Amino acid sequence: MITIMLPAFNEAGSIGNLLDSFIRAFEEEKRRWRIILVDDGSSDGTGDIARSYQGTIDIEVVAHSVNRGLAEALKTGLIRAVETAADDEIIITMDSDGSHLPGLVFRMVRLVKEGHDVVIASRYRAGSRIRGVSLFRRLMSRGAAILCKLTFPIRGVRDYTCGYRAYKAFLLKRVFTDYGQEIISEPGFSCMVDLLLKVNRYEPIITEVPFILRYDLKAGPSKMNVKLTVKQTLMLLLRRRLGLK
Repeated sequence: MITIMLPAFNEAGSIGNLLDSFIRAFEEEKRRWRIILVDDGSSDGTGDIARSYQGTIDIEVVAHSVNRGLAEALKTGLIRAVETAADDEIIITMDSDGSHLPGLVFRMVRLVKEGHDVVIASRYRAGSRIRGVSLFRRLMSRGAAILCKLTFPIRGVRDYTCGYRAYKAFLLKRVFTDYGQEIISEPGFSCMVDLLLKVNRYEPIITEVPFILRYDLKAGPSKMNVKLTVKQTLMLLLRRRLGLK
């Protein structure tokens, strides 16, 4: 079974197309799959659109009554996925805005089945392509990635912040057993670095795959505050380096 975990906030313009893309992709691959979508206090009907697919696909919608932010949505979805997944299943995290394309899931799953514990869709591997992202944001993201690599080098990892990842469920269960509700404790988009550093303590085998990032397919503007995200990431790295929580 493949579990796709989607945090979503006001993605009414993209969530239907994304779910339709998943249906087409999985029909071709003939694999068992399900979706856990966390509706993070959306006001545009995102949750209602997702629930309209119930009965057509295996999709569970978990709703936050108010918007709590990406970190809390990711935490809610991961905890639900860990609680309901078998040890030998694979858990995928990805964005719900259409910028992460479903077709890559199967390449990532294959690598997990070949023995990798974590597979990251990386913007910094040969063959990757990025559309619709400003030069400023690219430079800021690249700088943060370099700093992450210098501060906490992880074998096989260049992209510390991309949310498109595949995990062995057993590994995430171990992390959750030890950290509980603190499996994600950082705010905003820096939560992806936080989770990766925690996962890495278990000495997993991690690899990356190039991917096509399509920000030009987003139905609305990005919800990421780049400067704030970089600041939060830098503070996280500093605290971890100093051995602080």
